[in-house]
Amino acid sequence: MKDIINRFKISNTKSFSLDKYDTGDTAGYEKETAEELLADLIKDIAKLQTELYAANRQSLLIIFQAMDAAGKDSAIAHTMSGLNPQGCQVYSFKQPTSEDYEHDFLWRHYKALPERGRIGIHNRSHYENVLVTKVHPEFILKENIPGIGKVKDISKKFWDQRYESIRDFEKHLSANGTVVIKFFLHLSKDEQKKRFLKRIADPDKNWKFASGDIKERALWNDYMKAYQTAIKETSTADSPWYVVPADKKWFTRIAISTIILQILKGMKLEYPVLPKEEMEKLDETKRILEEE
Repeated sequence: MKDIINRFKISNTKSFSLDKYDTGDTAGYEKETAEELLADLIKDIAKLQTELYAANRQSLLIIFQAMDAAGKDSAIAHTMSGLNPQGCQVYSFKQPTSEDYEHDFLWRHYKALPERGRIGIHNRSHYENVLVTKVHPEFILKENIPGIGKVKDISKKFWDQRYESIRDFEKHLSANGTVVIKFFLHLSKDEQKKRFLKRIADPDKNWKFASGDIKERALWNDYMKAYQTAIKETSTADSPWYVVPADKKWFTRIAISTIILQILKGMKLEYPVLPKEEMEKLDETKRILEEE
């Protein structure tokens, strides 16, 4: 378990490069045993979720970022299948609305944070503001930021300040009891091509494919550069990134579940202990029921 954590956790940002991470890595795990292992992991996560919910002191925010067809949706569906819906909140962020643009870029994400005792899952996140906007800086103009009227006004200082805002945001969350896990599902360009072709060939999956996906694929190198910079700038001790290989979906799910389970264990969750007076009331209630 710790091997997976150490293998994919980004601790040394100075030497970080996406090229060093194999998108097909399986860390020595075998597909034949994957289903049984995943079932055990899901069961253990569900148990700890109950303790998180009962304690009602901390929360867990899980962020998923990836290129199209990397398997975010299926990873969320499989790894979170054992969770109690009462203690789980899932948000899928699309393009900002006109109302979103009337606020700072973190506003809509702050509103979607999990309450104490709950697990929040963000399918895409506030990182889109340093990823897709980095590749398409013209989107920044919609934010009506003072001093930025044209793309040429968007300087390195602007991006540095945005990374700083994200670090401060996550530091604030951590200090107030929200543990943040950030997953980048690292997919190869060849595997994306295969998955796109499967979507086109299967009528039941045509809805997953949009013509714009090909246009974004043509900007692959720009996106990889944006991801690499974002991860380097925002992987911190309190809120580290995990670069998880995504070419083998069965292993992606195992890696994600293993990391989530380890993080939950590290939160030292415990069921709340009732005060002495409440315990005495329970004893009295038990006696009354037994004498009925």
